[in-house]
Amino acid sequence: MDTRNTLHSRRRSRGAFRPVAIAILVVIGLLAIAAWFLIVRPYQAQVLADAGGHPSTPVAAATANAAPPPANVQAMGTSELLSEAGKAVREQRLLAPAGNNAFEFYLRVLEKQPGNQVATDALRETFPFAATSAEQVINRSDFGEAQRQIDLLAKADPTNFTLTILRSKLDAQRKVLDKQQQLVLDQQKAQELAQQKEAADKLAAEQQAAQAAQVAAQQKAQPTRTPQRAATDATPTPSAQDNVATTEAVLVKGATARYPPSAMRAQQEGWVIVSFMIDPDGRTSHIDVVSSEPRRVFDRAAIEAVARYEFTPATRGGVPTASKQQQRIEFKLR
Repeated sequence: MDTRNTLHSRRRSRGAFRPVAIAILVVIGLLAIAAWFLIVRPYQAQVLADAGGHPSTPVAAATANAAPPPANVQAMGTSELLSEAGKAVREQRLLAPAGNNAFEFYLRVLEKQPGNQVATDALRETFPFAATSAEQVINRSDFGEAQRQIDLLAKADPTNFTLTILRSKLDAQRKVLDKQQQLVLDQQKAQELAQQKEAADKLAAEQQAAQAAQVAAQQKAQPTRTPQRAATDATPTPSAQDNVATTEAVLVKGATARYPPSAMRAQQEGWVIVSFMIDPDGRTSHIDVVSSEPRRVFDRAAIEAVARYEFTPATRGGVPTASKQQQRIEFKLR
């Protein structure tokens, strides 16, 4: 047998098979396209028509003038609920307002009639548009409404991955807002602390000036003493010691109490009354809390602030001496 003829015949058979295979694939593709347009798509359109239509654009938030919810929804039958759901879909009320939206009506249908095909198909088909609506609410920073809509979507399809995306975006937006609010609070606190420091410095300067004026006035009022009288006055009698001039302690350097972070986070305000000794060197000691409100929240901050105070000590006969004072320290956020 001539092998060359056999090989040539096989090659011709293979070459003829390829166009046939391509033609078969083309026919299958055309049949699939025709089935989509003639069977699947009309079926989906019929389902959506039964459900009240399909939104052609991303769903916007419910308008302020939306119709009020129907009375006595609990008593409605399946057909009435489907009718209300269809109306809500046509008006793009997929998730809002609460109590008068398509998803709630369809879910109530499924409560009354589990497996209802119209409600099931409508929820599945409108889910992407409702998810877009929830995302728009998140972008408006309406976090309470966004959480309600996400929970409603979860009732319709709890395993849908879109829910994970929406929840992540909601959490991220909340964190951004919290950070912005904290930044504003920190700026306000810094401004208040600066104002308090400025006021304390001004008060200390005024007290120091008043003390200097008082000392100058006392020195001016003292008569000029002769050497003989000075020698006599060098050893005053006990009665003269009782009449020598005394001065009160004067604050020369204040300190702003640090606001406890826990109290700031809890938005707490209060006050503390502390008593303390002013030593002859002008430092404070024996600092005790007399009373406070709320108790123990601001005590430590108040004690630490008073411990940093510096005074011109009280004097008796020109000699520095210890004295005792009380002070009320306020803790306010604004």
